[in-house]
Amino acid sequence: MVLKIEERVILASQSPSRKMLLEQAGVQLEVVVSGVDEDVPGYFTPEQTVEALAQRKARAVAALRPGGAVIGADSVVSIDGLIIGKPADEEAAKATLRRLSGRTHRLCTGVCLMMGEKEQVFHQVTEVTFYPLSEEEIAEYVAMGESTGRAGGYGIEGIGVMLVKEIKGDYPNIVGLPVAETLRRLREML
Repeated sequence: MVLKIEERVILASQSPSRKMLLEQAGVQLEVVVSGVDEDVPGYFTPEQTVEALAQRKARAVAALRPGGAVIGADSVVSIDGLIIGKPADEEAAKATLRRLSGRTHRLCTGVCLMMGEKEQVFHQVTEVTFYPLSEEEIAEYVAMGESTGRAGGYGIEGIGVMLVKEIKGDYPNIVGLPVAETLRRLREML
């Protein structure tokens, strides 16, 4: 069994974390940002949301690079059945972290793999439990700037790891992509 994918892969995502994860796994990448509309119906579950957006991104990029191996992905954080988006500003980031403090939330990543006419769409969920956070810890973390542009207002691959008490599931999924499952499925399609 060969673990490495020799073929060049197109990542339909501007996420530096996804790019880093794939490069660490030895994948040669080209990044092509899809620029698709990311609105989905409000009644979609987190799983439906990430799968729909990953598929939309992958299909848009596959149309630009026919025949290429394309990975589209999208991640959301949810708690109490509601999707927690990327905080718009520091106050929204603080409110998000207060909500996650001392509780377990779900990080769901949807992935769409495309190769020619072949397409696979799947998702993976990882549960993350935060330590109880003081107002001082929240303010200090947000001031560091890691909340910007992050689903759930934190980045586990940075200082945000200090917020996390427990993880159930795939760690790379929290960073932005369930790498092992993604690459194993992609290898089967090639």
